[in-house]
Amino acid sequence: MKPFADEDVEIYIQSKVEQRHYLVSKAVEEVQKIIQQLTLEISDKATRFQAISNSGIHNENIKVLAPSQFLITVPLRGLTGYRECQVRHWRYYTVHGAKLLSSVRDPEELHQWLEVEQFSKSLQQWHETDVNIEGDLVPAKVLIVFRELVEKSITSCNLSSKVTVLESFSSVVRVAVETSESQVEVELVPAVEIPTCWPEKARWPRCLKRWPSQEKVQCIKSLGFDLLARSNYHWQLCFSRAEHILMEGLDEDGGCRMKCFRVLRQMKEDVWCAGNKPVITAYHLQTVLFWTCEKYPRTKDWRCFPEAFLRLVQKLHKCVSQHFLKHYFVKNTNLLKYTNTSDLDLVARKLAVFLENPVFCLD
Repeated sequence: MKPFADEDVEIYIQSKVEQRHYLVSKAVEEVQKIIQQLTLEISDKATRFQAISNSGIHNENIKVLAPSQFLITVPLRGLTGYRECQVRHWRYYTVHGAKLLSSVRDPEELHQWLEVEQFSKSLQQWHETDVNIEGDLVPAKVLIVFRELVEKSITSCNLSSKVTVLESFSSVVRVAVETSESQVEVELVPAVEIPTCWPEKARWPRCLKRWPSQEKVQCIKSLGFDLLARSNYHWQLCFSRAEHILMEGLDEDGGCRMKCFRVLRQMKEDVWCAGNKPVITAYHLQTVLFWTCEKYPRTKDWRCFPEAFLRLVQKLHKCVSQHFLKHYFVKNTNLLKYTNTSDLDLVARKLAVFLENPVFCLD
């Protein structure tokens, strides 16, 4: 271990950060190729599901949560002309269609119901009982159909040696994909892409904020959002296109935001929160970065790497210590709400040690 100095940062980036980029890029390329083949087969079997595109490391369908943990969205076909609507009634059904005496709980802030009538055009298949109950598109039922298609397609594509469906306590579909270097766990998530409007729940940007610029805000809001099938009854709001645009132009003013983010991510994976299923993922770090960029919008705040980097670590430490990290677009959502608090406390202690004596592990 050596003192925190410019030359150490550059050595760390060359020896660790660039090596990670190479390995993750390679893994993304291999996983993307396999999942594209799988989803092409699924799409042939069922027109409601669309194959993922093959667009390299920056594929918007792929989120790298950790080097061996990916989330891949699989677009759904045949639902266009979305419009928001007020919840019209209580729901008294189970995901299997049985009647309940008491109503299903309301969705949390980052979730919503989805009715097929909210689309001006919809394929007849979305009205079928395998995915629809009383006019609602039910994520758990979509996932049951999707899981069966994944299992059949692995066999028909002769991918059994490369892809294995993992057991799950919920309806979520997870597979293990063998790459040339390691095994990657992938969550495959059916997604309704809604590029035509911005959701009312995302009251963003907040007033009098200088970051991002008004031009970028307008561009981001014109890209819309997605709804993901990741729970039983409610669809999860997702802003991957918006987040991609924010990350893409991060250092147009010549700042060091992206450099800070990459080093932060590497330290998190090496020292603070290692492992295949970390409680803090790259998505959490990205959210911390967005909040810090908003709080410190000036170019001069991102000229000096040590100062900017420590500010980012301090923000991360505060969030982890308080078990509270607000979603960037839907502010009433705590991204750490269901995270194991003991694991968070352990990460907080490691961050505190680093802040007391900021050093990089150059081993």
